[in-house]
Amino acid sequence: MSVYTQLSQDQFTAFCQSFGVSFARAVPITQGIKNSNWFIQTTADAEGDYSYVFTLYEERPPADIEKMAIILNQLEGKLPVAAPLAIIDPDDSDTKTDKRYVIHYEDKGITLVPCLAGAHPKQTTQAMCYEIGAALAMLHETLQALQPAQNYGVPLYPWSEVRDREIQFMPSDEAKLMRDIWQSYDDLPLNDLPKGLCHLDMFADNTLWDLEKGREALTGLLDFTEVSVEHYVMDIAITINDFCTTWGDAEQGESVSFDRQKMAAFLQGYESKKALNADEKDALPVMLAKAAVIFWLLRLNVIHYNRTEGRTGDNIMVKNPDLMKRLAAYHWSHVEKARDTVFVLGHTRYKDDNRDNEVEGFKLIGVFNSEEQAQAALDQLKSQLGFKDYPNGFYIDAYPLGQINWSSGFGND
Repeated sequence: MSVYTQLSQDQFTAFCQSFGVSFARAVPITQGIKNSNWFIQTTADAEGDYSYVFTLYEERPPADIEKMAIILNQLEGKLPVAAPLAIIDPDDSDTKTDKRYVIHYEDKGITLVPCLAGAHPKQTTQAMCYEIGAALAMLHETLQALQPAQNYGVPLYPWSEVRDREIQFMPSDEAKLMRDIWQSYDDLPLNDLPKGLCHLDMFADNTLWDLEKGREALTGLLDFTEVSVEHYVMDIAITINDFCTTWGDAEQGESVSFDRQKMAAFLQGYESKKALNADEKDALPVMLAKAAVIFWLLRLNVIHYNRTEGRTGDNIMVKNPDLMKRLAAYHWSHVEKARDTVFVLGHTRYKDDNRDNEVEGFKLIGVFNSEEQAQAALDQLKSQLGFKDYPNGFYIDAYPLGQINWSSGFGND
């Protein structure tokens, strides 16, 4: 939400009047990187209060922004979103005429939306990850009513073109990382993964919260300019990557720390509203890496356009692409490790289901490619006859392939 296009006070007054809003003051919003945004203070607002957010969309054509308005009206009442104000046309006395929500200015679109209460979180908690997971699932479910979905989503950005441009300037290890992740993504059973309208930019700074300690509550979902038809699990991966990562500032060496417990909480929240199938669960580790690559490329792309179009000034913010590169490397290391590891699910029957007692029986249940698959099998079996009487006997062990896992022999104690 940097400011790239400068507007005069007279222009703000005229544009706001088109929405029936009496303009007093515009304050630039410098967070974000894609569009020009201002808080709008009206003549009825107290000093320091702002009623609306004024957005001039720098890249998306006005027709795409009209689609966004329809999407927000679909979600309104089900999720905390702010739908754009309708343009007031004094010459239009027919109230049945379709409403318009976007002003056209130099081939760009302008909207005015009410400010939502709340603040952007500087840190997230497991409870917040659970709640945003549930909200994303509700978004996916609700937008299924807009059909055909392709008529409402904007085209996906051609990230492969950005990749081909940027990869030639990368060190060889970074280029290999990007190529390996991209190839692994292409190897997924993409045609079998559920798709629909997705947000695709649900970062913490695109959400608002009541941050009273101990009862954090979601109050706003923002920035629907990237809504496209995509695999739901990609939208999940994008959101997890930001909500479940602690990003250190410059004084902390811009560290990247991913929290897998927060990810588990997010997935529990999502599945409380919408179940993931086995293919989606299997694809998630690669999707997490690919999502980080996309935002690595997005930040490189912003730097490229700022340079080629001469964008400069205090209101221009650039996010460090290296942070997303490091997150991509982290996720890729887990993908590679999982490929070289099998997960063994077994059950030991202890007397009285007490692990301190003698063993009465043992079963090797199965060998799985992932811990998630093994856990799913455990969940399926734990309520079945026999197993349900000995719930403490289940275990999942990880075994690296190609290694001796017991090397000390059977020597005397």
